[in-house]
Amino acid sequence: MVDSTPLNIGIIGCGNISEAYLTLVPQYRGVKISAVSDQDFSAAQRRADEFDVTAMKVDDLLTDSSINLIINLTVPDAHFAVSRKILQAGKHVYSEKPFVLNLAEAEELMQLAKDNDLRIGSAPDTFLGGAHQQARQLIDEGVIGRIVAGSVHVMGHGMEHWHPNPDFFFQPGAGPVLDIGPYYLTNLVQLIGPVKRVSAISSMATPVRTITSEERHGETINVNTPTNIHALLEFAQGATITLSASWDVWAHKHRNMELYGTEGSLVLPDPNFFGGQLEIAGREGEFKLVPIADHAFGRPNQIDVNHGWVANYRASGLADMAFGIKNNTEHRCGLELATHVIETMTAILESGETGQYVTLTTTCERPAMLDNAAASELLAGHLAS
Repeated sequence: MVDSTPLNIGIIGCGNISEAYLTLVPQYRGVKISAVSDQDFSAAQRRADEFDVTAMKVDDLLTDSSINLIINLTVPDAHFAVSRKILQAGKHVYSEKPFVLNLAEAEELMQLAKDNDLRIGSAPDTFLGGAHQQARQLIDEGVIGRIVAGSVHVMGHGMEHWHPNPDFFFQPGAGPVLDIGPYYLTNLVQLIGPVKRVSAISSMATPVRTITSEERHGETINVNTPTNIHALLEFAQGATITLSASWDVWAHKHRNMELYGTEGSLVLPDPNFFGGQLEIAGREGEFKLVPIADHAFGRPNQIDVNHGWVANYRASGLADMAFGIKNNTEHRCGLELATHVIETMTAILESGETGQYVTLTTTCERPAMLDNAAASELLAGHLAS
């Protein structure tokens, strides 16, 4: 029988995303959020009252010997400094994406974790969803042959119309590549392996955005990072895939992700979600729906106001990391994967600025597949054999 004693977990950062973690972590075994903290203690207290956990000052959380792991939910440009403090305090860290903003920061945290026998994990974990693991199985079985090309589109018109505090989305460290790109690039790497080199063109439609969300309606934001990026990615296994990431698009008809192989084509649902249905075509060229495989992280479990019933298993990467810590196995949302995705994204931005190809210096192994049995074992109520 595997060790199912929960890791005691704290959170630093009580903004919007903390609600998702506090709501969803209880669906997993092996993890328990006991305390929350924030630079603004009143924000921590509100979350603590809402979810019946303890509110703590950040320094007190870092020194609390009962806390094994801390989730870093601060804004992106604070991720590195906060994760470093967590590691220096002798605790494992699981970070929201992007876990750092450049390769040098990733390498420093990697060395710090190694020196202290600690682990780092990072979102996104949506690639562990049933739809994307089913796609992985089809690709690994050679159903569409060797992947030779593909297209990825993550395009819309930003967050200022719904997010209460959208400013950071338009600053260095965010933008569509660093904010939404991790979902798409992490899924591509788990499906076909690491990236070899990239090229890109980038721009912005306007240097100023107007907030239309209710609380700050009419305020403006200065845009200091590209909001329209089109990139070409060459993968180590030879595939070339286009990536269009833009917050300057009002409407489009592109599919989120299509992969083209020597024997056929595969259309995947949005990598920002866990579930959905695949479509496949062989050499005859006719797309057909792929029957949805039974997978614990593909079953609808939550109503979304825009999409109806959806599969939402955020924090599955955290649960998998906790399992790995306790049972000495590799966790799938691991440091090498996150580092490679970070370098890929920053290389895209560098290429967009310089107009030159950028060859990556990092690589990684594809994370192990997460089949239905392994996913089920992470859920609360599952009886381990």
